[in-house]
Amino acid sequence: MTINLEHVLQNKFGFSTFKPGQKEVIEQLLNKQDTLAVLPTGTGKSLCYQLFGQLVNGTVIIVSPLLSLMEDQVIQLQKKGETSVIALNSSLSFSEKQYVLNHLIDYKFILISPETLTQKEVRKKIASLTIGLFVVDEAHCVSQWGVDFRPEYTKLAKIQAECGYPLTLALTATATPAVKKEIIKQVFSQRKVISEVIFSVNRPNIGLIVNQTTEKNDTLISYLIQLKNRGIIYCATRKTAEKVNQLITEQTHLKSAFYHGGLTANERSLLQQQFVSNQLDVLCATNAFGMGIDKSDVRFVIHYDCPDSLENYVQEIGRAGRDGEASVAILLYRKGDESIHYYFQSESRLDRGLLNELVSYQSKNQEQILTMLNEIQQKWFQGYLENEYTIEELEERLLRKEKERQQQLNTMLSYINEENCRRLFIQQYFSEKKTDITQENCCDRCGLSFDNYKGQIVQSPEENETSEQWEDILIRLFKESK
Repeated sequence: MTINLEHVLQNKFGFSTFKPGQKEVIEQLLNKQDTLAVLPTGTGKSLCYQLFGQLVNGTVIIVSPLLSLMEDQVIQLQKKGETSVIALNSSLSFSEKQYVLNHLIDYKFILISPETLTQKEVRKKIASLTIGLFVVDEAHCVSQWGVDFRPEYTKLAKIQAECGYPLTLALTATATPAVKKEIIKQVFSQRKVISEVIFSVNRPNIGLIVNQTTEKNDTLISYLIQLKNRGIIYCATRKTAEKVNQLITEQTHLKSAFYHGGLTANERSLLQQQFVSNQLDVLCATNAFGMGIDKSDVRFVIHYDCPDSLENYVQEIGRAGRDGEASVAILLYRKGDESIHYYFQSESRLDRGLLNELVSYQSKNQEQILTMLNEIQQKWFQGYLENEYTIEELEERLLRKEKERQQQLNTMLSYINEENCRRLFIQQYFSEKKTDITQENCCDRCGLSFDNYKGQIVQSPEENETSEQWEDILIRLFKESK
């Protein structure tokens, strides 16, 4: 029987047409093809599994990297009338988690963190389900957050095997050939053939500007005063995010706040809700914020600090202009900004340096060893104890990842110092074919002037005010009352 996907889209989700790539992905899944989908930020990647879930028997498992992202997806599904959805992660109390596990079969959509998914009790329950689709959302995290940060991502293949290799979809907005290769290795290791739906990372409505300045604070405030709109300012550290927020509060009338991983889950959730509902104009954030955020009218993304990779930079600027309207990405760079990332890399080397000492600890009680290690080192040691690798093999993997990060930072610096088209630099980095079409309002290297372009972007927050929809208010009040 032929399914009219546009009819399902209209009836279930209220949209008349698909965004680029959505229909292609769903069609591949309907043909029972394991699929890697690389779709630009803002094209509604989550709709691919949400709509397909309406057409298939069995549970849809979505492996998701962040609590805020899972919460946002749960709210989206609830607004569309889907009640059998749950986020299974560390935010649940022990009793809540036990209830969910005992009633897991009752849920159609289960969003789960990789850390929770790898727990033995959870794995056993998940493997007992009839899984209609296994989704790895933000799949670039498989490569970005692998063995050196969140090693649970390296165990996805083993979990899929326990589930009988269900139909699988990997979704991301950015993937170089090397990252695609890593995703395929980690997520589709036992598949002989997978389908790839790949669209350009280019977002033509986002103007690209790099401002090399020695006076970052003055330059930032000047931009904000002229933009008079809502946006995100990315900072490399929690301390910087707080300082920049204080600067904005003191020198402008904008409603500003800071967001980072040091806040509680409730604090982060509240800030995200305030930003989405236009109660805040500017959010000063680390990279802990923004993945999957459901806000279409972010008009600017400013990087106060140098990003650690072009992949992360493209992900972060992609949170601007999801409505297709003119937006701008501004990177402020002061010579030596990259030193913070060299410091982070040196910290990683110190962690790695401890590995050689672990073998000599074998005569000690394992519990004693664990008390000597930080969280990531404990995970490494646990993998060693479970014979996932030798210490030498783990050290080799970590060293390879360290070299990759150094190369990524060098590429980011090359982008900053690029003398030709920045947009073309990005497309070439992601191995996209060069196009001959001249991009209007492209970048500062192609004649884009902020003074001229800002007229297309500027709109005062008061003029752009939108009230919360009643569904959002109801869901928020319900969550706050729990």
